[in-house]
Amino acid sequence: MEIGGRGLIISLICFLFKFSTAIEIPLSVQQVPTIIKQSKVQVAFPFDEYFQIECEAKGNPEPTFMWTKDDKTFDLSDSRIIVSNNSGTFKIPNEGHLSHFQGKYRCFASNKLGVAMSEEIEFIVPNVPKFPKEKIDPLEVEEGDPIVLPCNPPKGLPPLHIYWMNIELEHIEQDERVYMSQKGDLYFANVEEKDSRNDYCCFAAFPRLRTIVQKMPMKLTVNSLRHANDSSSSTEIGSKANSIKQRKPRLLLPPTESGSASSVTILKGDTLLLECFAEGLPTPQVDWNKIGGDLPKGRETKENYGKTLKIENVSYRDRGNYRCTANNFLGSTSHDFHVVVEEPPRWTKKPQSGVYSTGSSGILLCEAEGEPEPTLKWRVNGSPIDKNPFAGDVVSPTEISFTNLQPNHTAVYQCEASNVHGTILANANIDVVDVRPLIQTEDEENYATVVGYSAFLHCEYFASPEAIVSWQKVDEAKPLEGRRYHIHENGTLQINKTTEDDAGSYSCWVENAKGKTAVTANLDIRNATKLQVSPKNPRVPKLHTLELHCESKCDPYLKHSLKLSWSKNGEGFEINATEDGRITIDGPNLTISNVTSEDQGIYSCSAQTALDSVADVTHVTILDVPDPPENLHLSERQNRSVRLTWDAGNDHNSRISEYIVEFEGNKEEPGRWEELTRVQGKETTVILSLAPYVRYQFRVIAVNEVGRSQPSQPSDHHETPPAAPDKNPQNIRVQASQPKEMIIKWEPLKSMEQNGPGLEYRVTWKPQGAPVEWEEETVTNHTLRVMTPTVYAPYDVQVQAVNHLGSGPEPQSVILYSGEDYPDTAPVIHGVDVINSTLVKVSWSTIPKDRVHGHLKGYQINWWKTKSLLDGRTHPKEVNILRFSGQRNYGMVPSLDAFSEFHLTVLAYNSKGAGPESEPYIFQTPEGVPEQPAFLKVIKVDKDTATLTWGLPKKLNGNLTGYLLQYQIINDTYELGELNDINITTPSKPSWRLSNLNSTTKYKFYLRACTSKGCGKPITEEGSTLGEGKYAGLYDDISTQGWFIGLMCAIALLTLILLTVCFVKRNRGGKYSVKEKEDLHPDPEVQSVKDETFGEYSDSDEKPLKGSLRSLNRDMQATESADSLVQYGEGDHGLFSEDGSFIGAYAGSKEKGSVESNGSSTATFPLRA
Repeated sequence: MEIGGRGLIISLICFLFKFSTAIEIPLSVQQVPTIIKQSKVQVAFPFDEYFQIECEAKGNPEPTFMWTKDDKTFDLSDSRIIVSNNSGTFKIPNEGHLSHFQGKYRCFASNKLGVAMSEEIEFIVPNVPKFPKEKIDPLEVEEGDPIVLPCNPPKGLPPLHIYWMNIELEHIEQDERVYMSQKGDLYFANVEEKDSRNDYCCFAAFPRLRTIVQKMPMKLTVNSLRHANDSSSSTEIGSKANSIKQRKPRLLLPPTESGSASSVTILKGDTLLLECFAEGLPTPQVDWNKIGGDLPKGRETKENYGKTLKIENVSYRDRGNYRCTANNFLGSTSHDFHVVVEEPPRWTKKPQSGVYSTGSSGILLCEAEGEPEPTLKWRVNGSPIDKNPFAGDVVSPTEISFTNLQPNHTAVYQCEASNVHGTILANANIDVVDVRPLIQTEDEENYATVVGYSAFLHCEYFASPEAIVSWQKVDEAKPLEGRRYHIHENGTLQINKTTEDDAGSYSCWVENAKGKTAVTANLDIRNATKLQVSPKNPRVPKLHTLELHCESKCDPYLKHSLKLSWSKNGEGFEINATEDGRITIDGPNLTISNVTSEDQGIYSCSAQTALDSVADVTHVTILDVPDPPENLHLSERQNRSVRLTWDAGNDHNSRISEYIVEFEGNKEEPGRWEELTRVQGKETTVILSLAPYVRYQFRVIAVNEVGRSQPSQPSDHHETPPAAPDKNPQNIRVQASQPKEMIIKWEPLKSMEQNGPGLEYRVTWKPQGAPVEWEEETVTNHTLRVMTPTVYAPYDVQVQAVNHLGSGPEPQSVILYSGEDYPDTAPVIHGVDVINSTLVKVSWSTIPKDRVHGHLKGYQINWWKTKSLLDGRTHPKEVNILRFSGQRNYGMVPSLDAFSEFHLTVLAYNSKGAGPESEPYIFQTPEGVPEQPAFLKVIKVDKDTATLTWGLPKKLNGNLTGYLLQYQIINDTYELGELNDINITTPSKPSWRLSNLNSTTKYKFYLRACTSKGCGKPITEEGSTLGEGKYAGLYDDISTQGWFIGLMCAIALLTLILLTVCFVKRNRGGKYSVKEKEDLHPDPEVQSVKDETFGEYSDSDEKPLKGSLRSLNRDMQATESADSLVQYGEGDHGLFSEDGSFIGAYAGSKEKGSVESNGSSTATFPLRA
């Protein structure tokens, strides 16, 4: 039976906990009162306006309130308090009678079903603390004696802070000799003369009362022994004083009456403070230890120069005996503290409220711990339990059990646990209720979730007896089944891993023995939010810009609630709130400029909507140049090599691709570092090939994809011994300015190639192929002048490097020539063949090789015009030069004037210069076609006639025989009509009148000058004939017309008025507008552009005419080309093959000296229609 009873009790406990924690009674159901708010300790601070003591409760019927003060009924109708409506709360105004209300209050909330009881509420009315008015006698002691200055602070509301200061509010300095105790007394282990003062003041501060009070000043006089006998020396007095006053320690704290041991009680969790202070001379030192154990590490500190032992957050394991020991070299003393740790009551099993149905069973448990062990006391509705007839079937100090509960068992049970350190109270409601289920969730509630998430449909209810909850879809008649569905104890339906098919309406049914009730819930399924951060895992060089983008996609119904946020390594960014402004967040974009290594990390973009949240991350790696290599070490030292080893520095996330080894040691450029070799990034050692006679120092640079590191620290020095040269000078050449002279030059060896001291150059030479001894000379510079017996003779030359340790390798011979002289003979001209009016071919005989006296570079033709055959006028001599390189005997001379006489000479030239000219050769050029006329103008038009005038060509190139005038109709689309020809055989006539033209028609005119050789290039002009009745003489003087004279007068008058207005405004200080200023001071560049608008048009500005090539070539004779000089001589534009033969037709080059025409210079005449 006993076992069965215990099992019943355990099951009842489980049932009670399960049922009571799951259900809260709605206020619509009758229930006992429950206190929901109450005051704690209330202090009546003098600066507050009023003091409110709270007590609020709920219940059905609505509770009424009653108070006790110091276990006696407190009258709420007292006119000095203000009571709140529908509540037990009342206010005590601060009107001078507060002490009447000081005490311990308890609130009782009751209705017909029970009474709830509050914990005790203490109302404290503190007194204003004051030091007593007293006369403090002065204290007088001898130097070295101990003294205690008492404070005896007044009682007041804790906490209390005590300070010792002088009248100037300067703190009295504390040290190993001077100490203020926890009670506030000021202790001196031994006084010194400097301790004398008449203003020792004790201040007591009460921060909660905002009050500081001061004790009357105390006077302390310290008599020094050095004044006791003026005839004694200070050294003797000091020794005497020390010998008299020195003493072993004696404890002043704890006081002597405490004995050698005392007991200290501390509450668990509080801070333990133990203090010891000893007088003596020399000043004693205080030490602490725990008898039979160690001081708690991490929680203990020694303060005030070791006089206070502080242990924070005391626990039961801190109980025991602690010893303080004070000692100096004369002895020691100690005191033991027996520390007792106690604790106010605390709940281990707090009675819980419960709702029960009629006939059920229940149990209330009440257990508490504390030191001393708390006593437990039960109450029912605020009264002792033994006075209630329906208290329970079993009542014990720690539990009350019920069987066959009935409505009259409904009550409020109180359990109170108390010991010397305090009391705690717990209310537990026993409500015996029988009702049909009450569903507290609103009907037709709408819920939403996203695909793949869990949905929670609520169905909170109250039911007694216990009810069964079931859920089903409205369009289905059976309850929901399956692993995805879970119904919680509070009625909530959880649907896991939702799909779109889960959308719809659901019914929640709650049923117990008294009936059943239902509500409907509607569920919408939304698309899940998707997120992607790009780029993925970027690698960004330092000081570059990082740009991250967060691409999101969410359900349209959730778009309004979508919020994006960025974080790095789990810490969020405040939008645009960085100190240096480098980080910018613009919606889905995160930009960091000038990135540093601190910006490396995992960046996350989070999307939060009303229904779901998702995040995506990217790992940002910041790249930088490597750190410099470290710990350079030289080993395997040889004459021509050494091994260099180093440690790689941090590569800053970018693999080191190679190392650059540099050296310094060039004697000519000390301090200059040069590259020696490169090593693959995976290697950290290399054998370096070295040159002799160099004091080397090395450094290493690491290279990755970002760039180069700073150079490493230099290595130790390594000096190689000298040796003979390994190489001879290169680029041996000759330079000569005089005949028979040979200045031999070469590239000197660099400092690193000399291999030793005393570098010289041994130069040897002899005529090429001659069986003679080598001539030799040794020099220190890199040039040697040698005179030879012959001009331009070949020599074998050798240059060898030599130093103090030997000679370089056997030198190679090079062939050099001695100095050249000018050629001493001229070529003979064989003839000049005239090709056309501007081009001739000249042929000559080459000069013998032995007469060149050097390297023949070519031949030069000089020619000049002597006279024109057209008018016989003599031309001043202007020599033209054309050179032909290489060994050749003819050349083409272009760009000659037609119908002229020329003189021509030929000479040979070498590197030294030109030789003598040949005898002049005289030749003449035939007639050619003229250049285009100087101008062509239409000076008069009528409806069917037009008069044209023109100027002579600049170059006639022969006797002028006449002109060819052509014209054709053109329209606005530049379509061409039939071309008409007119031969003008009177060369002296400068104009022509065309007749039988169509009226109101546009014509294009072409005019060519002609000689017996043909006609030249045309000049063109356009014009239009007039219509019927129009004025025919457009170029007639219109200045005689009346309308024109009137117009000019009007313009002059307006100009005069404008100038007058401007003059008046300027004299009156008026301001011009910006536009006026621009008009008065036009931009010269703009003005020049405007002026150029009225210039003549060139051919290049004309639009091409369809069919014009056909019309212009018709019935024309073949013309001779004008030739450019640059096409036939040396230069980039030459049109000769290697042997000098002429290549094809001549190009229309516009080089200086060209006689080819630029085409017509036309200006469309502005004719009136």
